[in-house]
Amino acid sequence: MTLNSPLISVIIPIYNAERYLDQCLGSVEEQIYRNLEIICLNDGSTDSSLGIMQKHAAQDGRIRIIDKQNQGYGASCNRGLKEAQGDYVSIVEPDDWIEPSMYKDMLAFADQLDTPIDIIKTAYWRIVNADTPRQRKLNCSYKSRIHPLKQPFAIRDAPHLLCHHPSIWSAIYRREFLELRGIHFKEIPGAGWADNPFLVETLCQTDRIAYLDNAYYCYREETPEKTKAFAQHNTLLPIERWNDMMDVLERLRVSDAAILRAHNSRGFTYLSGIIEEVDLSHNEVREAAAHMFERMDADLVFSDPEISPGCKRMFAELRRLPCPRIDKMAYLRGLVSQGVYNLKNTGVSNTFFATSNYLKKRKKRTGRR
Repeated sequence: MTLNSPLISVIIPIYNAERYLDQCLGSVEEQIYRNLEIICLNDGSTDSSLGIMQKHAAQDGRIRIIDKQNQGYGASCNRGLKEAQGDYVSIVEPDDWIEPSMYKDMLAFADQLDTPIDIIKTAYWRIVNADTPRQRKLNCSYKSRIHPLKQPFAIRDAPHLLCHHPSIWSAIYRREFLELRGIHFKEIPGAGWADNPFLVETLCQTDRIAYLDNAYYCYREETPEKTKAFAQHNTLLPIERWNDMMDVLERLRVSDAAILRAHNSRGFTYLSGIIEEVDLSHNEVREAAAHMFERMDADLVFSDPEISPGCKRMFAELRRLPCPRIDKMAYLRGLVSQGVYNLKNTGVSNTFFATSNYLKKRKKRTGRR
């Protein structure tokens, strides 16, 4: 490592993470790239998280602990951004872990490019059935799909990044870029999906994104039971965050059709996840869906071959618009293509499970019983 090696500020917002925190902190401390400041923000934990942080800090001088009252994920990340001194900023969630060469490889990749990079983005690992004998490590849903014509690039050249899990932690950000653009997190109680607006705030404000199609970040996925419980107790939260993201796109005057299609796709994904568990006939759900649809360009929705015919009919009904003729074959071709991709990306058993689940819930996902 040279004297000019950039400092990376690793921000870890922590609330009651005692079960996973040793693994998370250990994975950061064991990075091959050593020039790190590790900012642990204890967000009013009531378990032994603070003691675990203190134990690690006593053994590694790069760790700094900020002990604060509970304010939620967004506020904790903002405090971390305020405290950060690094050239780059990384966010690591306390129930995840990262592989040893993550920062080394990201910086080495950026060094190959002639232009200073604002965001270095990578693929990530999905950890399913975590901490059980059935734990598996799967590729994320955009692995091998991001093919910009050049590096670095603007998000309009790789809008597929906007369709999937925000995964803001599978990237590092130039701190000066965040400060110049005034980018910060929305301060929402609890976790609150504050990563959603941060995704578009960052990716839509630079043409200096670099993408490395290697996975390093290990993301523990929620169990189906927890996902169902979340949908039942935080029913409208996904649509609220979609609207926050749309607010950002409108403020930035984003008009690129590919970016807006990607955001539309996220909206349908979020709504489908809701109405799998809470029926569309519920007034609050129906009103929230109708409001979201009002913010979508109808021509972009109806012409998008990746939006299912059922979703298009639901969109037309809630917008009180005539539904044009739908090209079902284009959608079916897309499903076949997606199936082939899934086979290559996640294997036979996971593709079979995903396909079975899709077919089982297909009607509910479009508002039909």
